[in-house]
Amino acid sequence: MVELEGTVRLADRTLADMEKTAGAVAVPIAQAGSAGLVADFGGREGIARIASRTVELSEADPRIAAIFASHDTVRLKRTLAEQFCYLLGAGCDYSGRDMKTAHAAMGATRADLNALVENLQAAMREAGVPFAAQNRLLAKLAPMSRQVVER
Repeated sequence: MVELEGTVRLADRTLADMEKTAGAVAVPIAQAGSAGLVADFGGREGIARIASRTVELSEADPRIAAIFASHDTVRLKRTLAEQFCYLLGAGCDYSGRDMKTAHAAMGATRADLNALVENLQAAMREAGVPFAAQNRLLAKLAPMSRQVVER
């Protein structure tokens, strides 16, 4: 395999590396060229702020607040930040559960997920993330809806 400076091709990842991030479901955006994308999100710190703000907006959103009321939001903010960081190719590992397990018995609907995505978009707008960069993250998250929506 050819390695580019500072990058590792997916085929070069060890089984242990893959198992560490298996719960994230999607593969990260290719490492080559992701530095600019990560910068668009404000680096790891900016990604963490966006994840935290998404949870805060969702807790205050009457459409989905009840879903968040009984959850450990400190852990949720951390694992959501890890997932975003991993998917954006910022070099993080995702320590959370797979999407199906994490959302089991929540009874999430398409409308619930749409509200969450609207809150994520608002958090990204507040952080000044360019629209094209927002779409790249959303494109990685969209296929996960099949694992989250139950009804």
